[in-house]
Amino acid sequence: MFIPLYDTNRLRHIRLQYVTIGLIVANALVYCATALGGENFTNAAVLGLGFIPSVVHNTAELDPRFIIIPESLSYLTYSFLHADIFHLGGNMLFLWVFGDNVEDALGHTRYLIFYLLCAIAGAAFQGLVAWNSQVPLIGASGAIAGVVVAYLILYPRVKVWVLAFARIPLRIPAFIPLILWVLFQVFMFAAGGEDQISWACHIGGIIAGAVLVLVLRSRGVPLFAGADEDTVVPTSDQPPVAAEPAAPEAPATTTRWGRGNPSGLN
Repeated sequence: MFIPLYDTNRLRHIRLQYVTIGLIVANALVYCATALGGENFTNAAVLGLGFIPSVVHNTAELDPRFIIIPESLSYLTYSFLHADIFHLGGNMLFLWVFGDNVEDALGHTRYLIFYLLCAIAGAAFQGLVAWNSQVPLIGASGAIAGVVVAYLILYPRVKVWVLAFARIPLRIPAFIPLILWVLFQVFMFAAGGEDQISWACHIGGIIAGAVLVLVLRSRGVPLFAGADEDTVVPTSDQPPVAAEPAAPEAPATTTRWGRGNPSGLN
């Protein structure tokens, strides 16, 4: 439907989105490690680290050769595995464009907790919908869905550059493509489309993201904010500068200077 390219939403509370960068690096490293290991190694990683509902719910048993971690940890580990470079690239592009501002609004630690809980929620919802499924769930899509809906709630009016239909560059308010994206996930989940994509995982991430952003956002961070790209907001590195008051006009009979009231101070 659309490919996000860039937003005009600067950071306000943090200097660097190092959690977002770290998550992208971690996903890329895991993908490289599994891809370079060959097909057998990749399959073993998917079975051992992917989320398999039937195994987690004890309705099926995993071959002991593929048991790498406790089953409960697969609620998280699945989200760092990807099927191919396009699967990885798509998820990481969304995370790069939208994750930095969500991290800015939540703070580094709460953002990491938010991301991981959205991943868990995606797997949990997939498990509820397909309780006995033996198909491994992999990919960061559940966590990314949470990030996308959090951005939608926090910054719906910020302008973003997108490629519509992967061809047409547009600069439009974020709520337009993001609402369409959310509605598309809901529609595909309800319609049961494309077996290779876990729409239930996306829905779980969306629900978790919408709830958690309300709870975890930093104090003073508003909801439904717009861009202030033309407004200079003072930071600790740029203290506010008061305007120099103009000298009032002196009365004709008396020369007396009054006290200015700098409009730049409250």
